This record gives sequence, C-alpha cells and structure tokens, in this order.
Amino acid sequence: MADQPLLRLENLTLHFRTGKGIVKAVDGINFSLGYKEAVVVLGESGCGKSSLAKAILRLLPRNVDSYSGKVYLEDQELMALSDEEYRKQVRWVRMSMVPQAAMNALNPVLKVGDQVAEPMMIHHGVGREQALEQAAKMFQHVGVPVDFIDRYAFELSGGMRQRVAIAMALITAPSLIILDEPTSALDVITQANIFNVLKRIKKELEISFVLITHDIATSSELADRVAVMYAGQIVEVGDAASFFEEPLHPYSRMLMASVPRLRGETEPEFIVGQPPSLLDLPIGCRFADRCPLRFEKCAQEPPVFEKSGSTVKCWKYA
Repeated sequence: MADQPLLRLENLTLHFRTGKGIVKAVDGINFSLGYKEAVVVLGESGCGKSSLAKAILRLLPRNVDSYSGKVYLEDQELMALSDEEYRKQVRWVRMSMVPQAAMNALNPVLKVGDQVAEPMMIHHGVGREQALEQAAKMFQHVGVPVDFIDRYAFELSGGMRQRVAIAMALITAPSLIILDEPTSALDVITQANIFNVLKRIKKELEISFVLITHDIATSSELADRVAVMYAGQIVEVGDAASFFEEPLHPYSRMLMASVPRLRGETEPEFIVGQPPSLLDLPIGCRFADRCPLRFEKCAQEPPVFEKSGSTVKCWKYA
C-alpha cells in the first residue's frame, strides 16, 4: 500500500457548454496523491482549479459538455460507478470537501451541530444523538467550543464557520479532503489559525489533503508537494521544498516572483498579459504568449512532461 497512491487521475477532462462555446476548464489532467500527503494546487483565478475539485468529487453542473478520464481512489476506478453508487460509497464517505465560502455552504436556519452530524446519520446510519456526540468531538478537533453546537451559522465569526465546515468534512473519517480556497474570505490572522488546524489534523488523523488556492505564502505551510495549474492543465508537479526554492516552469517562476517578500529588497514582479481563453486555447504551449523564454516550437506543439527532478510541461527541458 505504501507504493500505491491514494488518488490517481488519468486524462481527467471536464468541459462546459456556454453561450459562447465550449469551456475547457479541466483538460486532460494526470496526477496522483499519496497517503497522508498534502498537495497544493496553485494557479491564477480562472485556470480550472475549482473545476478540478468538482471533477474529482463529481459535483457537476447541468451544462457539462464532456466528463471523461479515470479517477482511482485506493485503486478502485470511480468513473465506473453510477451517480447513486458514487453518492453512497464515495462522496462524503471516502472523500469530502471544504468549500470556498462556509457561509454559503451552511444552512442559515439549521443549527451548525445538526449540519455537521447529518453526514454521519445519512452515510453511517447512526441516530441523531450519537451523531451529535461525534460532531462535538469534531468541534474539539478543529478548535470550536462544544457549546457552539446549538448555534446558527450567522452567530459565528468567519473563522469559526470555516472550522465548522472542516468538522463537517471530517466527521465520516474520509481518506481524502479537498479544500477549495478555504481561507480566501478570512483575515490574515484567521488564515494562519485555520492552517494550524489543518496541519494538526493532518498529523493526528493521518488524512490526505488536496488544497486548491492562489495563496502561495500560506499554502507553503501545509504542502508536501505542489501542482501548478495553467489554462486547464497541470504544468508542473514537484516536491514542495524544491518547488518553493527553485520552481522550474517559466509560469511557476513568474508566479513565485509575484509574491511579496518580508525580507530583502526584491520587489514583486507581475506576469505580463492575460491567460488564454478557455474557449479558444492555443495549439502549442498555453503559456507561450506570455513566456520570456519561448521559441518557435512552443507555439507549434504542446509540450509533454519531461523528468527534471520534478515533472514540468515545458519544451525547455526536452
């Protein structure tokens, strides 16, 4: 089991129909995640990070044009399951999610304790009293006072609501939690507290995380590996320590250079231009128009992953 990944994606694709054409939000993703591992998915807004989370958890909107590829969880091929089998066996049983805005995810007219207990009642078939006892334990894990179990979402601060959302994701003891921008609406101090909670949970409960974010600085605290997304594809995957010290892909380098530094006189840089439209993607490298290192082949042919310590989708390493 040590050599077998917990999660493996093979050519995962999710395209949407819109009035303007087909949006290729997730366009052939190949990726794996180990047991007890945290992988951070970085990238600009609109690169397909949240769509990747929806594709893994099969939370699909009505305007799906194509949804294909393979998703393996502990070597079981999940795409072969029907929607009902997936709902009963996988979603919120073996994989769960912490959404971007907890206030939008929580029901304002139900007490938060009942909402955290509900997955236990539905998926594990336990009674309300036993489920609430488990919810109280999860509240302790994430640092929420147990008496908050009888409160409503609007009575809690943003940080406490996010902790409740994490408790809801944890209650069925899944192997994997996907976190979609879990701290985007929170102040810096609260963000740090939430990441401390996640680090402690990862260590104590031995859970794997996929953290989707554009916040490079805070994500470095949790990451074991880093995957960089650009225009619907993953362009670099590498060990976190190596990545944060020396990213390889030109986009990754420019992304890191845009982060303000607490020490030193280096000023943040910006990436010239705009990402390509997911409605009309270029034939070759999708970063070529913005890349200072581009050469003729970049615009003519899509790059393949090449080994260079990490894996990087760039002709420079061919």
